[in-house]
Amino acid sequence: MVGPMGAGKTSIGRRIAERFSLKFADVDQAVVQTCGISIPAIFEQVGQAGFRERERAALATLLAGQGQVVASGGGAVLDADSRALMKARGFVIYLKVDVETQLRRVARDRNRPLLLTGDRRQVLTELMEVREPLYLEVADLVLQADELTPGEATAALVGRLARQWQRSGVSAA
Repeated sequence: MVGPMGAGKTSIGRRIAERFSLKFADVDQAVVQTCGISIPAIFEQVGQAGFRERERAALATLLAGQGQVVASGGGAVLDADSRALMKARGFVIYLKVDVETQLRRVARDRNRPLLLTGDRRQVLTELMEVREPLYLEVADLVLQADELTPGEATAALVGRLARQWQRSGVSAA
């Protein structure tokens, strides 16, 4: 699962994994577990570049596994090697939301280092301008998730995935 912060990668990813009897893995959580400190603390200690290195390594480790749904961090697509790995190792779902939706969903969230300084709307707009083409580059399926609850998004994805897998001859669990 790829998409910007607030798209629902973790909440929807967990539900999709449960529906298809798969494991769920979150790249950000894997980074935190490996480092033993929070993402804001990682940013503070090693900066965004240091965090991205750790994110890339966690993503590679997770994508080496099988039978799972992986929620990437919003910026994981910035790395060309990570994009190539996503395309090679998985079926990538892009949860697409606009900046207004992001602002609503992360309004009270203080655990996102990129939003701790400056105007949130401007930051999210600038991030989207850079990242959206990369999300689209890796996506096998795009779901417009602005107006959907996690349950509605999950239901929509389950139907689309089942049809996709049926066409390709893969069992949809």
